[in-house]
Amino acid sequence: MGKKIGVLLAGCGVYDGSEIHEAVLTMLYLDQAGAQIICMAPNMDQYHVIDHLSGTEASEKRNVLVESARIARGEIKDLKDVQANDLDALIIPGGFGAAKNLSDFAINGTQAQVHPEVQRIITDMINGNKPVGALCIAPATLTKALADKQPEVTIGNDQGTADAIEQMGGKHVACAVDQIHTDKDKKIVTTPAYMLGPNIKDIAKGIEKLVAEVLAMA
Repeated sequence: MGKKIGVLLAGCGVYDGSEIHEAVLTMLYLDQAGAQIICMAPNMDQYHVIDHLSGTEASEKRNVLVESARIARGEIKDLKDVQANDLDALIIPGGFGAAKNLSDFAINGTQAQVHPEVQRIITDMINGNKPVGALCIAPATLTKALADKQPEVTIGNDQGTADAIEQMGGKHVACAVDQIHTDKDKKIVTTPAYMLGPNIKDIAKGIEKLVAEVLAMA
């Protein structure tokens, strides 16, 4: 079997969960490289549910693990049951769920809290010298989780988000959509994806490079 790569999901859909294109492209490039994909998500209520057609908030509740299972085609683990020892590397796709469910950065900014299980898996991976990749807005949650380690990340060039990352203890590096930034010391790889976009063909280039880099480090 190939290297075991965790894909940490945050729901299903750009506005309240994982960005579906980013998640699927991550899994495609991992599969093409012969990696073993282990999807996971926290078992929790989503922060809220957004109607992706109208863009308005719906009055229903949804579960992050249940929704993430849509992307994983049912093959998914509850994050609390996954240990860093089970993985060779971890990749976190973006989408607002990465900043609403995995942490509450989208709501509370620099004062964000990271979900305890997300905090645990990220910390254990980094302490175990195992690579972590993060796409789109996910590097903001990653930075908050690793604030004491001052990670180098990119979310592209959005000044407000970049400033928040710096205020949370990270170092932000501007980056084009088809490129990646690697913090070699900490084995953290990030790419802007749909923080820049604009199209799926554009984000695919950066994600392909990120997957290759994470696998090379694993």
